Amino acid sequence: MTRHGRKIAIVLAGLILVTAAVVYWPPWQTTTQQQQGKGGFRKKGGGGGGQTAEAVPVLSIDARTADVPVYLDGVGTARALNMVTVKPQVDGKLISVSFTEGQEVAKGFVLAKIDPTTYQAAYDQAVAKKAQDAALLANQKLDLDRYTRLAATNAVNKQQLDTQRALVAQTEALVNLDQAIIDNARAILSYTDITAPIAGRTGIRQIDEGNIVRASDPNGLVVITQIKPITVFFNLPQQELPEINKAFAEGPLPVQAMATDGRSVVDSGKVTVIDNQVDQTTGTVRLRAEFPNADLQLWPGQFVNVRLLIDTLRQVVVVPTAAVQRGPNGTFVYIIKDDNKVTVRPVSITQQDDQRAVIATGLQSGEHVVTTGFGRLAEGTLVEASSAETAGQVSTGQGTPQNDPVDRRKRGERGKAKQGSGGSASTPP
Repeated sequence: MTRHGRKIAIVLAGLILVTAAVVYWPPWQTTTQQQQGKGGFRKKGGGGGGQTAEAVPVLSIDARTADVPVYLDGVGTARALNMVTVKPQVDGKLISVSFTEGQEVAKGFVLAKIDPTTYQAAYDQAVAKKAQDAALLANQKLDLDRYTRLAATNAVNKQQLDTQRALVAQTEALVNLDQAIIDNARAILSYTDITAPIAGRTGIRQIDEGNIVRASDPNGLVVITQIKPITVFFNLPQQELPEINKAFAEGPLPVQAMATDGRSVVDSGKVTVIDNQVDQTTGTVRLRAEFPNADLQLWPGQFVNVRLLIDTLRQVVVVPTAAVQRGPNGTFVYIIKDDNKVTVRPVSITQQDDQRAVIATGLQSGEHVVTTGFGRLAEGTLVEASSAETAGQVSTGQGTPQNDPVDRRKRGERGKAKQGSGGSASTPP
């Protein structure tokens, strides 16, 4: 190539480079350079050269002290406190049924009647037989009285007097037998009225009016269940048995029946019995609780989530579970200092559930902890904190024991924290 041609090639290459620089240079970088020239760039973490730190927005809340109840969760089955299959005690025709299905009946309520004709006749016959024997006894007693007076004057011999005395005793025994027959006939006659042996709710009627019923019928007339109050049987792990027994020895254990959402309380009752042996196949112990069931929220045969209160931690430091983070060295929280910078604080946890954690060491009531926004945090990061309570992101920790419990079944054994907190897992520097 000639010297003139090389000059043309160099000029063309320079034009291409200039064009590429104009096309691909980002406009925002020019703006950024202008801001830097004016001293307006904010660099995260602070620094020299006139640059200011960028505040990281986070949500935060104060650590607080509260009484924290400790619960055990279980699943149980509701059963009627008492259940009776009402059966006829005598055979006969069912002439009337005086209850409606699903009716609440009192103890002694007449549910149905059996035709009493033959049983009434047997009773009347027994009464008549006693009257006959009683009249005979009265006459024999008069004769005994006469023989006694005559024997005093030797008008009759002593043997005749003894015979009359034995005859009176025999007739007295016969009258007593008649009375027993009457009592039996009266009892059988009363069985023609089929009454409720307990107070409760009737089920579906098994036999209609007009049928012949027998005492040997397997199904009976109706089933009555007592569901106010009602019982719930549930199982808990055998590892919890020592603390259950300890708490039960101090007084009745409060227990709650929970709704399907796991938060609403359907009814409150108490544990009445702890089974005297552990089920070796499941490693659990069985408990029975009794509930008033005034609103009939519990029904026999229904599966019920129950929550048993075994302890209450008094005036402990609590924070939302979302505030607790985990790193290679264990659990920690971010504390906001007075200069709005965060510091990493290692903590140990006594109890924890999905709402809040009980802090054993490392944190005091009133200290400000971060609950969300951990992704950009490190030791000394400047933050702009907003209240997590105002944002509605976390529980305040001031709820009642029913609303903010610590559930030992959810977090595992006592003294161990539940794996995985509500916030993102961060690694402290």
